[in-house]
Amino acid sequence: MPFFKTILSDTIHLFYPHVCTGCGSDLLDEGNLLCIKCIANLPETNFAKHANNPVEKIFWGRLQLIAAHSEFYFSKNSLIQQLIHQFKYKGNTDIGFYMGELMGKSLRASNRFDTVDVLIPLPLYRDKERKRGYNQAAIICNGMSAVMNIPVIKNNVVRQRYTDTQTKKHRTERWENVAGSFIITDTNQLAGKHILLVDDVVTTGATLEACGNTIALINKVQLSIATLAHAPK
Repeated sequence: MPFFKTILSDTIHLFYPHVCTGCGSDLLDEGNLLCIKCIANLPETNFAKHANNPVEKIFWGRLQLIAAHSEFYFSKNSLIQQLIHQFKYKGNTDIGFYMGELMGKSLRASNRFDTVDVLIPLPLYRDKERKRGYNQAAIICNGMSAVMNIPVIKNNVVRQRYTDTQTKKHRTERWENVAGSFIITDTNQLAGKHILLVDDVVTTGATLEACGNTIALINKVQLSIATLAHAPK
């Protein structure tokens, strides 16, 4: 019987190959998204374990944070860039959920995020989310929630206006582009909570700062930040 199962599995794999999202290799077990080689090559930062890490330093004097973290280093033409591109623009939400799980495990192991009450994805403007079909930060949060057992609130913090892409803007232009973009629809739901604000990539932190400053106006709120990747500017 095991022989026939093997033949069936090999036949299915032949016509419906299951390949690594990172390198395209088919040398991986069914259900895995990355091969062993790609998993080993993920550029982990280990920031979660350390206070005053580079992500926390981004927000010094700009936001009062309990802690901040990025799971991976981001660089051009890297594995992480490829995975985030697949996730963000090619509809591969499975890899986003998987990377959210990886980040959730890091945060849980660090013990620096143990008091977090709720995960909030950095919101997209509604038209942009409708066009893409999903908010990538919400997918990341779903993966984190599965590991950390912390609820995700998706519709309380709202981006109320469209903003241009931040990619080619200088630091001041980025801040001006997003200032005043966010509102809270129900402050009572978040009052007194330790909120973990989540996004895919942090560079200058302007968008997270704008959203974080809006959240910080809530009564007795505490704020932390986590992103999948850190792209030094």
